[in-house]
Amino acid sequence: MNRAKWFLVVAGIGLAFSGCKKEPAAEAPPPEQPKAEAPAQPKAETPAPAPAQPAETASSPAAAPKVGFDRALLRAALLKDTAPDTFQVKFTTTRGDFTVTVHRAWAPIGADRFYNLVKHHFYDNASFFRVVPGFVVQFGLSAYPPVNAAWKKADLQDDPVTQSNKKGYLTFATAGPNTRTTQVFISLKDNARLDGMGFAPFGVIDGKGMNVVEMLYDQYGDDAGPDQGQIEAQGKPYLDKGWPKLDSIKTATLVGTP
Repeated sequence: MNRAKWFLVVAGIGLAFSGCKKEPAAEAPPPEQPKAEAPAQPKAETPAPAPAQPAETASSPAAAPKVGFDRALLRAALLKDTAPDTFQVKFTTTRGDFTVTVHRAWAPIGADRFYNLVKHHFYDNASFFRVVPGFVVQFGLSAYPPVNAAWKKADLQDDPVTQSNKKGYLTFATAGPNTRTTQVFISLKDNARLDGMGFAPFGVIDGKGMNVVEMLYDQYGDDAGPDQGQIEAQGKPYLDKGWPKLDSIKTATLVGTP
């Protein structure tokens, strides 16, 4: 299991992240790492993405692969612009387009992080690597290993939960208090029970956009899905080889900007 995050085993109500009654195998808060890795691999809290170097040094020319991405993403600690009070993000995906409206007042710390990630095209080419029917869609691991390495430890303080995790709402995944980084989930149903666990929604999908989200490929299942540590370390080629039917984000851009 890698640092990318387990959610919680919910004491007292018998809910683990891997199951609940007859609902899908991950009927609990979406983890950033649902499965343990093989014994020979590193523990979940100490994955070995490549290159495993601090964000401040990952910006050297050798760190960037031949494929292009915004090199500002390699310096996570410097991307701290304050988001507008309200802004929109257009997702162009392999399944179609949808738009998200973000309300900074709902979760200002999370909204600012999402704004900076989108502004620098963090989510471009990333896959929807975890789709649990009737529960959540999860994304937010970069297609590029150096970018994943730069953001691996860029944890955020928590926001108070001011909105419920309703169908179509976006929320950062977490491993516990103050551990949000880049992974996001979209609720496929009203998940109000996540509210008390600290999951703070920051945006909502507009209009008929959920029609696109609900068509994202979901047949691999939680148990047979990709390993998040390997997504971090190998990037998009790992997913394209083992899970070629997964849908992905072509671009995620601020509305009105390139």
